[in-house]
Amino acid sequence: MSTTVPSQISPDGPTISNATIHDAPTIKSIVDASYSKYIERIGKPPAPMTVDYIQVIKSQPVLVLRNDTTILGCVILSTDSGCEPTNIENIFVDPAAQGQGYGRVLLGGVEKRARAKDRSALTLYTNAKMYENLGLYAKLGFKETESRTEDGYERVYFRKDLG
Repeated sequence: MSTTVPSQISPDGPTISNATIHDAPTIKSIVDASYSKYIERIGKPPAPMTVDYIQVIKSQPVLVLRNDTTILGCVILSTDSGCEPTNIENIFVDPAAQGQGYGRVLLGGVEKRARAKDRSALTLYTNAKMYENLGLYAKLGFKETESRTEDGYERVYFRKDLG
């Protein structure tokens, strides 16, 4: 797993750091709180609700945004390889902390990391039935690249060139 040095957001604000296996229960709790509202719309639990976060933390880069000891949000990246785009597998903010710009802070941290590794782009996907995300990602500079069904989920893929 890749190591990152914690990056300070502001002198007294939240920091981005690597998740530890001790963070897994909190991450799972935030995922469940963030995604449970989509179960009825999708017809089953969204894919992030079915993940073993201990295994993910052991095998992939997982960054958390913390305010002191409280996890405000998280971003899970695919394992880094070559000069491929940096793939964001999941990004979420605790519902109690949403609307305060923490998602942008997480994306900014990922973008900084990707540029430092000479990556050309960020990629991600969302469920087509999570329509709120479609406009949000476009607003954040991502362009829709394709739609397809995988693992029984309708997914919309996005890319943001870092050029």
